[in-house]
Amino acid sequence: MVWSVIDRWPTHPGLVKAFAQVIEEELAKFPDEVRDDVVILFSAHSLPMKVVNRGDPYAAEVAATVSSVMAELGHTHPYRLVWQSKVGPLPWLGPQTDEVIEGLVKRGKKNLLLVPIAFTSDHIETLFELDIEYATELANKVGVENIRRAAAMNSNKIFIQGLADIVKAHLDDGKVSSTQLSLRCPLCVNSTCAQTRQFIQGQQSALDRLRSSAV
Repeated sequence: MVWSVIDRWPTHPGLVKAFAQVIEEELAKFPDEVRDDVVILFSAHSLPMKVVNRGDPYAAEVAATVSSVMAELGHTHPYRLVWQSKVGPLPWLGPQTDEVIEGLVKRGKKNLLLVPIAFTSDHIETLFELDIEYATELANKVGVENIRRAAAMNSNKIFIQGLADIVKAHLDDGKVSSTQLSLRCPLCVNSTCAQTRQFIQGQQSALDRLRSSAV
């Protein structure tokens, strides 16, 4: 058995177009008189700052997705990338989604669209954290006038086709992983991470032999 990994696709057209679609659909549900005033909040799962400071590329790749989606939308609305699901007392990547909602309301921005970016399906962080804790309880508390949440990818047809395209391109490419996967975070201290990457990279010769024998 030969292993290969599809490890990142933050700006793939299927992902970008699918997010743009659900955002446009949700923006259309705002009252006409406030639609142009809506601030789009792309909410992604945060990371402890100690992980970020080791050189983890996650935050940059999420930002690349956000930038690509806004370009697809034609930059029609102001937006921010915000972070949710902080756990424990240590510093985490911010600003936090709930704090941003409160801060925007204080500055007169009371029409908000939450987008669960970097999430591909509904779960506790969309259905409870975003929908209940933020879009219902917090919104009522701080005086949000209109707040909606864009749909997660789930079974979005554009997204599913994008996944199929990613798999086919990966199989056609003949590489076990992206070039990024071979590079550990510059300050990584996780020995298991190193062993995993070494194992995956070691599969390349096995994959090459397999492809040669199939020709």
